[in-house]
Order: sequence, then structure tokens, then C-alpha cells
Amino acid sequence: MSRSDAIERFTGEAEASGLTVEVHRFPDGTRTAADAAAAVGCGVGQIVKSLVFMADVRPVLVLCSGAKRVNEELLAAHLGLEVRIAAAAEVRSATGYAIGGTPPLGHAVPLRTVVDPTLLEFDEVWAAAGTPDSVFPVAPKALVKATAGAVVAVTH
Repeated sequence: MSRSDAIERFTGEAEASGLTVEVHRFPDGTRTAADAAAAVGCGVGQIVKSLVFMADVRPVLVLCSGAKRVNEELLAAHLGLEVRIAAAAEVRSATGYAIGGTPPLGHAVPLRTVVDPTLLEFDEVWAAAGTPDSVFPVAPKALVKATAGAVVAVTH
């Protein structure tokens, strides 16, 4: 899928979930939280990392602040299953997007989603929009609603 197709697919899914998104593209890339924060001009804590974990054989999406790291033990305790970070091929299979551009919704298969409560400390956060050079701003509460995410502290 081309970058334009990935963004178009994401924006269509976002709008179907009740979000109106304005995608911003940055030629230097937004692959990492630090890159995205520098491009947007915000703190790294306002960047949403979309991380896929495997819980047994099922993919689970964790949306966490760019300033945090997922604590796999806390995630496993919440899910009641052993977890591990997904391999790149598993991420693409579950989401339809490449690592570095994985958006918080609009995936190839429905994903159980866990949201880091740290994101709710901000009025606006920025998440990937389907490619490693695109992001969009969103109110954290709107993101939780659109993803049907469970707000659970699974980071440190």
C-alpha cells in the first residue's frame, strides 16, 4: 500500500469512528516519539506511541505516552495472559501498517486497546496517521472513545 493509500485508509476509518482528523506530513519523518515531537513542536509526552503486543496468540494495542515505556508485567496482569512485544511482521499483519506509522485505530483486524492514563493529562496529543511521516492531533478523551480503549496504568 502506498503512503497516500495508508493515510486515506486511516482517515476513512477515523471518521467512521467519529473522529475528524487533520493529517500533518513531515518529510523528515515522525517514526520515533522524539522525531514526532520535534516535527510538531510539542513535548515527547504528547506523542502517542501505538505499540502492538502479543497476548498469547492475539494482538493487543497499547497507546502510551512517548515519554513512557510499557511495563509488560503490568500489561500481562491486566490481560491475565503472558505478553511479548509483537514482531514487525505481526504488527503489519494485525494492523495493516508498518512500525513507525501505526495509527491508533483503523487496523486490519479489531484490536483490544489499552490506553496509558498519562495521555489524559494533556488537552491534545499527536498520533501516527498511517505512515512514518504523518501524524494528527486529537483530544485524548476522543481517542479513548474512538478506540474503545481501556484506560489502565501499564507504563513506567
